[in-house]
Amino acid sequence: MSAVTPDATRPQPTNLVPVIRAIPEGRHANPTWKGLAYLGRDLLIYGLALWGLASTDNLLLLIPLWVLSALAVAALFIVGHDAAHGALFKSRWLNSLVGHICMLPAWHVYEGWVLGHNRLHHGYTVRQGLDFVWHPLEPEQYAALSPLARLRHRLEWSRFGPGPYYAREVWWNKMMVGRPPARWASRIRRDRWIVAVFVLLSATALGLWGWLAADSALTGLWLFVKLFVVPFLLFTYVIGWVVHLHHIDPAIRWYTKKDWNKYRAQMEGTTVLHVPGWLDLFFHHIFIHVPHHVDQRIPFYELPAASNAIIAAFPGVVEERPLRLGDFGRNTKQCKLYSFDEGRWYTYAEARELLSAAAKPPASPRPAACASRAGSAPR
Repeated sequence: MSAVTPDATRPQPTNLVPVIRAIPEGRHANPTWKGLAYLGRDLLIYGLALWGLASTDNLLLLIPLWVLSALAVAALFIVGHDAAHGALFKSRWLNSLVGHICMLPAWHVYEGWVLGHNRLHHGYTVRQGLDFVWHPLEPEQYAALSPLARLRHRLEWSRFGPGPYYAREVWWNKMMVGRPPARWASRIRRDRWIVAVFVLLSATALGLWGWLAADSALTGLWLFVKLFVVPFLLFTYVIGWVVHLHHIDPAIRWYTKKDWNKYRAQMEGTTVLHVPGWLDLFFHHIFIHVPHHVDQRIPFYELPAASNAIIAAFPGVVEERPLRLGDFGRNTKQCKLYSFDEGRWYTYAEARELLSAAAKPPASPRPAACASRAGSAPR
């Protein structure tokens, strides 16, 4: 990705008010029937994927069905994500109900997501110390890690890392076991129990099914693994990959508290990436990410129109392009560590050279007498 080139003659805002004003009226419209229609369609696809997985043990069929189920979980999750923002329906209780339902296949704690995603990630996008999603380490911080921690960092920030990173850092640490602020604690504790009961009931029901069908507990365990565990693990790769592409790129800058403002964060801290229509069947325009960060109230099906208006009103600011096959691999190759002082990404090799150069003592100036004996006067 090449860095954007905003119009230098135009003063840059520090807040999002002028950007929100540029979005045409009607982009916040969210009729109930439309949200329910997307919910019904995605539940149908998810149900068909589960039925297919329950019907076969042929690996040649299981692999594409697992991919389909992970994408269906992602589609439901994005519907739940919009509900968590209050963008899917006008009704607060309907947003909460649908959000809880849609996040269950992803084993996500709804109120934990509202806190971590809505309040922290959106509130402090690409800000040092506060935006916890794919927050980069500085070279000095990486050098201070233990060998095991450095090995983990190398895995999680590689092209194979989205699943392990997301499952550990976001799902487990922030949602399942993290200690929330006191005023959120009861709601998050309740929703953790909802997820735990959902997983337990699913495992129990499939265990009984396996026992009755084949008189074997292992059959029930296998049903649970192939219908719920594998799709969940694949989903962590999908969502980790998506979020990485949203906010990690050689041209995306992360900011210190001093340099950060809402305009920079939401207009320049993410992208507008156009994906094929079959992918948007599952991703619901979430790669058109700038307007979503500008105004969380816009439902996902209105993001393309909102994006066009923002790009027209602020030419040269938004990074817009098609999503290319090699983007993720290129990003993971370059974006390993980050210098907040310099505002640039480093590879591990570049960071090692940087630290080595900083550790070398400055060269002592040659005495004038020595220079004279060498036959050359200092200049």
